[in-house]
Amino acid sequence: MPAHHHPSLAVHKLFVAYKPTGMSSNQFLGRLKRRYKVKKAGYSGTLDPFAKGVLIVALGNATRLFRFLKKTPKVYRATLWLGAHSETLDIENVTAIDTLPVVPLKNITAALASLQGSLTYIPPDFSAKKINGKRAYALAREGETVTLQPITSEIHAIRLIHYCHPFITFEATVSEGTYIRSLGKLLCERLGLQGGALSALERLSEGNFRYNNEQLLEIKEYLDMPQNIFLGAKNDMLLGKKLHVDQFHVQDPSHYWVDLGECISIIKIENSEVLYVLNKVGIC
Repeated sequence: MPAHHHPSLAVHKLFVAYKPTGMSSNQFLGRLKRRYKVKKAGYSGTLDPFAKGVLIVALGNATRLFRFLKKTPKVYRATLWLGAHSETLDIENVTAIDTLPVVPLKNITAALASLQGSLTYIPPDFSAKKINGKRAYALAREGETVTLQPITSEIHAIRLIHYCHPFITFEATVSEGTYIRSLGKLLCERLGLQGGALSALERLSEGNFRYNNEQLLEIKEYLDMPQNIFLGAKNDMLLGKKLHVDQFHVQDPSHYWVDLGECISIIKIENSEVLYVLNKVGIC
């Protein structure tokens, strides 16, 4: 069971939750908000209802930090059901099942190896990708023709876990925005098979984010940018006063986080100017 923390300690915090299969990421977030007795919470990286695993959750003003967290690479474990036909490429909508002959193991390992590296493909029609402001899956469910542009993902590593016909379980380490359902489809194509859908999908990690009983994380350790040191009076930052580049230890153009004790700020230095990107995340 996840450790239950005192609600007041959980304000403006970050932790990793584990979404079970059979519910949407939003439904799961609703459950967490009730448990932690907070009104404001958010998550990064939606998991499909049939998928389970790591979901990065922030409470309070920590939700503003998602785009600044180091969330790659992502590691998934997936099971591909050979011969299962599904428009959504997953177990949610299986319309037919073909009985296929057993595939030689060497063919599977070769097909998986061929997917490694830089991969360009069309995302699934039933995906959260937006077309003219509408999500692709919403258009697809309405029966509209969905035309998505190809995307490129980095498949850093992909390996066979086990093959128990007609199920192939594999693990993939991928860049952000990779569609594992598309990897399943491509694996079928490389094996020369028609029909294949994911029967299980688990996200094991995102960057250094792994499930650890919803233990509250030290936000400062997960930011995808260097730290800078403010040489002026801390109060100037807390009050949002105009900052000057010579008040900082590092003056090179970039994003930086600044330690203000119980809270942090994120600044951007460009053209010898200092801009606040986020001020006072945490309790100041």
